[in-house]
Amino acid sequence: MTSSYNIIGLWQAWLNSGNLLLSAIAVLIYAIGVMIVIAIFSYMFGWAERKIIAKIQHRHGPTYVGKYGILQNLADLIKLLSKENIVPSNANLRLMQLSVIFILSASTFLVLILPFAHSLQVANFGTGLLIVFVFISFMPLAVFVGGVSSGNKFGHISAQRSVLMLLSYELPMVLVVAAAAMLSGSFNIQQVVLTQASRGYFALLMPIGFVIFFIAMLAEFERPPFDIREADSELISGWLTDFSSPYYALVLFIDYTRMFLGSLLVAIIFLGGWSGPVLPGPVWLIFKATLVALFTIIIRATTVRMRIDRMLRLGWMWLLPLSLINLILTYIIFVA
Repeated sequence: MTSSYNIIGLWQAWLNSGNLLLSAIAVLIYAIGVMIVIAIFSYMFGWAERKIIAKIQHRHGPTYVGKYGILQNLADLIKLLSKENIVPSNANLRLMQLSVIFILSASTFLVLILPFAHSLQVANFGTGLLIVFVFISFMPLAVFVGGVSSGNKFGHISAQRSVLMLLSYELPMVLVVAAAAMLSGSFNIQQVVLTQASRGYFALLMPIGFVIFFIAMLAEFERPPFDIREADSELISGWLTDFSSPYYALVLFIDYTRMFLGSLLVAIIFLGGWSGPVLPGPVWLIFKATLVALFTIIIRATTVRMRIDRMLRLGWMWLLPLSLINLILTYIIFVA
């Protein structure tokens, strides 16, 4: 544990050295490390999702490729990347590519700016929470562009439905974040975690906000039961219908990256982030994010997809008023 702190201290010294070359090397090392963590999480999350869902549904799941089927995802990735990229004649290939690249870039950037420990962060923004949710608010636009540019009516319809759903859940999520900022006295992510270390987890201090944020996070990242994008009985594969194998593999990686981002946000804002005894801070944060991700898998295996009208009603008629009530109660109890 001491050696890990020495390494972090050395990295932080390089980052804050004032030497442009050393600072650039520190940022590059951090980015490579975070990308490795994202890749490992994505691979293990995909494997665990298939195994846990199969166990709950009394199936075997991946079994034959590698021990416990651990190499099945690698085999599927090789298969997807080796297939031909087919572009429909009515599609706008450039816009399709740009929409996917934007979502991947934005998701990866947000993971990069999130702190993994008190001293393990590239830049400590005073309005870190606002920056995160400003970038998330651009996701519906990229989804809409991706669906419309495919030149497919199913993709077009699914893009419209996805945008409607994302917009209806963004406002409750932002109001809950405002309540968390009110509780900590700052939009700074470090301050949010430090406040929880002294006052207790926000999940316990404002349980209504925690539940609202978790539901909105599932909807924002299109996880079941809000996976309206993959309403296969109605829209084939939604706005991804005309994305061929290589880009479809990239979109799967994006989904897991966004899931990692969502789990990190829940762990940081409501579960104390990296605070915890004995173990290093990054280990605690990854552990909490993993627990959140595993819970989303259980939800996927035990719930059914909601109809679009019920989904919108839940966002506008229930979550939005409850998020306002949560904001008012937070002010009355903890601020006023």
